[in-house]
Amino acid sequence: METDQSMEGWYTDPYARHEARWMSQGTPTRLVRDAGIEGSDPVTDEPFKVTPVRIESDGPHDGSDMLRADDAEREAPYDPKKAIRAGSDVFDQSFGL
Repeated sequence: METDQSMEGWYTDPYARHEARWMSQGTPTRLVRDAGIEGSDPVTDEPFKVTPVRIESDGPHDGSDMLRADDAEREAPYDPKKAIRAGSDVFDQSFGL
């Protein structure tokens, strides 16, 4: 069975051993997935048992679902109202008003 070089992404496993297998430029890779859990399974020289079918993901494709490693350490954006209130609090505490 011939593969299309434009095949890139998750496809049904052409060897029928897993739910999905990552295809890269039409070539099956060892990256596999079952029930959403990724693993590794060697690619063999055996012929495909089934025609690979593209698996469409239902998640965003724009990176909005990704987090930066330092997101938890980032400060909140500057809020001028909070700054004025903080300045007033310092003034009140300094002069006992």
